[in-house]
Amino acid sequence: MSVLARLGAWVRGAPQAALRRAQRAAGERSRPSKVRVRVILKGRIGDGWYDVNEQLALPAGATLGDLIAHAERRGIALARAIEESPHLRHTLMWNGERAPVDEHRDRALADGDQIYLLGPLAGG
Repeated sequence: MSVLARLGAWVRGAPQAALRRAQRAAGERSRPSKVRVRVILKGRIGDGWYDVNEQLALPAGATLGDLIAHAERRGIALARAIEESPHLRHTLMWNGERAPVDEHRDRALADGDQIYLLGPLAGG
């Protein structure tokens, strides 16, 4: 990625994860051996209340499906939350963009990605 492209990304306020993906696509950086992913799970989901904000390390090339399984092994009930509140499988957020689980299960994670599952809110 040229200096001008980097400056443009900085001026536009591109998130660091997007910048790293662009650098990898340009072949400027070798693939890291691990990716760090922030998992945020908040709110009433099914019968439980969740308040999770954890960073998990996974091998490079790990997918969303791998993250869900790894989170379960670490005691973070991500798979259970998705199963207990089926609408969450359609409203999972990946770096601020909606990413339905079934459509993105095989999508590779990048270092610095953030995965959000927020229970529905109601009020008046």
